[in-house]
Amino acid sequence: MDTGTSAGTSATARNRSGKPTLRTVAERTGFAVTTVSRALADDPRISEKTRALVAKAAQELGYVPDRAAQRLRTGRTKVISLLINPEHEFLGFTDELLAGIVGTLRGTGYSVNIIPDFVEGDRTAPIRNILRNNLADGLIFSRTECFDERVRLLLEEDFPFVSHGRTEFSMPHPFVDYDNEAFARAAVNRLVAKGRTHLSIILPEARFTFAGHLRYGFMSAAREAGVRYDIPENVTLSLAPEALTKHLTGQMEHPDGPDGYVCVGEVSALATLAALSDSGKVLGHDIDVMAKRASPVFDLLRPRLETVYEDVRATGETIADLLMKRIEGTPPRELQIVKAPIGDFGT
Repeated sequence: MDTGTSAGTSATARNRSGKPTLRTVAERTGFAVTTVSRALADDPRISEKTRALVAKAAQELGYVPDRAAQRLRTGRTKVISLLINPEHEFLGFTDELLAGIVGTLRGTGYSVNIIPDFVEGDRTAPIRNILRNNLADGLIFSRTECFDERVRLLLEEDFPFVSHGRTEFSMPHPFVDYDNEAFARAAVNRLVAKGRTHLSIILPEARFTFAGHLRYGFMSAAREAGVRYDIPENVTLSLAPEALTKHLTGQMEHPDGPDGYVCVGEVSALATLAALSDSGKVLGHDIDVMAKRASPVFDLLRPRLETVYEDVRATGETIADLLMKRIEGTPPRELQIVKAPIGDFGT
């Protein structure tokens, strides 16, 4: 029976601001408040049917969790902050990483807050704001630097975090990384097996840790194979795709230019393919390309490129799992994972 309050709920089930509460949802559904709370947290111990009914009622009532009350009750915000750089060498990197993170956090009651990470500014500023105002229980970030000030700060504050990428600090910290050295070695070896004798790679900026891993793997494999190689020092993955294509076109048009390219990501691989077309070269005849990818887009390209796959969604899943363990007190040295290359010419 309609009692006169909105959505047929009693006045006692609303707080002073008029916002729906857990009790509001409980009265609508007929379940206990504790059951509603667990269902809204996607607790697998609650049946899928019950979770669906509670979620539907909460949506109809306009219920949102009271984070302030949760913080006072538990000392936790139930928020994870993801600091992400808007630009990346992979297509759809943020979407895939986020999908992995939120998929793993499902049922934990945690939500994810996304914060831009501008690599040219003070990268510790947003973290200091989070720490100062107690805005999150844990942090995730990528694009790590060799001696990353974000890592230093969070270690000093003993605040839970997991980085996508390693650093060179002697003190252990939680991370999930991709074995870029192994990727570069595998790519060089595959190009050499195809008969290529002059190789090239465009690296990230030197300050990023994975740039060193790529450089070492590429140079070591090329030297072991006895082939020539180029690593442009004034050209990095930070260049706009148009500028990158122009540089690569100039390389390819040179009579003594490279005949094999290692591409660290999809953007540089697409720029390399554009340069091939612009310079009149033929893939597989004049030049071979080995690329790392994180999306299925290259499956639609013709002619096909040989690729190694970096599963960014799986990386996000692993990062979220490690962060939950760190929040619960697992030591950092037990939360370090390096993922091996998988693909046409990977390990």
